[in-house]
Amino acid sequence: MRPSRRITIMAGLLLITLLSTSVLLLRSVDRLRGSATLQEVLFVSSPKAVKRMSLGYDGLVADIYWTRAVQYFGGKHAAGASHYRLLAPLLEITTALDPHLIVAYQFGGNFLAPQPPNGAGMPKEAIALVQDGIRHNPEVWQLYYQLGFIYYMDMKDYEQAARAFQRGSELPNTHPFLRLMAAQMAAHAGDRQMARMLWTTTYETSREPSIRANAAAHLRALRVDDEVTALEALVARYREHTGALPKSFADLQEAGLLRGNPLDPLGKPYRLMPDGSVEVRNPDDLPFITQGTPPGYVAPPPKFLPTD
Repeated sequence: MRPSRRITIMAGLLLITLLSTSVLLLRSVDRLRGSATLQEVLFVSSPKAVKRMSLGYDGLVADIYWTRAVQYFGGKHAAGASHYRLLAPLLEITTALDPHLIVAYQFGGNFLAPQPPNGAGMPKEAIALVQDGIRHNPEVWQLYYQLGFIYYMDMKDYEQAARAFQRGSELPNTHPFLRLMAAQMAAHAGDRQMARMLWTTTYETSREPSIRANAAAHLRALRVDDEVTALEALVARYREHTGALPKSFADLQEAGLLRGNPLDPLGKPYRLMPDGSVEVRNPDDLPFITQGTPPGYVAPPPKFLPTD
């Protein structure tokens, strides 16, 4: 057999092997869908093994795993799941295949850390993921911001949060908010002002639609909490001066305590209840609010993620 023919045959066999392996890998990945049952498993759970099986198509396979991670969390989240066992492995494999896929670290930080039903309730795994991102991308300030965000919001570890923001603020071309957050952490740790700064920065600096939608929902919730607190303070002032509760917001307007009819961030009027409390019209439309809900209200899981 001539050498050229032998090379052609070997190349053909190699191509067939590559294609067969790729098909098996893609089929195994396709099993990782948000509708998986209790039998959900990772066909290949080792990042190193998946990287070897990708046969040089690391970027392509990383994109597939990244898409599955979003779909998996979106489907579980929409169903109000209490566990997300595959989310951390999916993100780990994604970032092992493409350690420079910054959005995967941001996504992981936003949705691994919060407690169910808002997230997977895995803040330690989220921190490990973002720290791994920093090791591979030490010049990306967004990752230091994400690390500080998790320490602040989910771990309530304000010292570590300040340290992460400070490290990020020292990078070239960093966002100026990091310097401000590092400086004000001691004075404003745990209050709404700092939370608003963090969610605003998340919204302004992320390109991932689900992360931006999540940030926007939190910003609306913070606004509701502020407005309900302020309105109930006005009700208390009215009662202090008149000895009676106002029957409507019109009474507050006539007393010179309020201008116009107060509206929530969705443009719907707030409700003044007989006991003087203030409620939103449709609390299900305003996830994450802590004020303005009826007694005993249980919020459904917020729906801001794509599920297909």
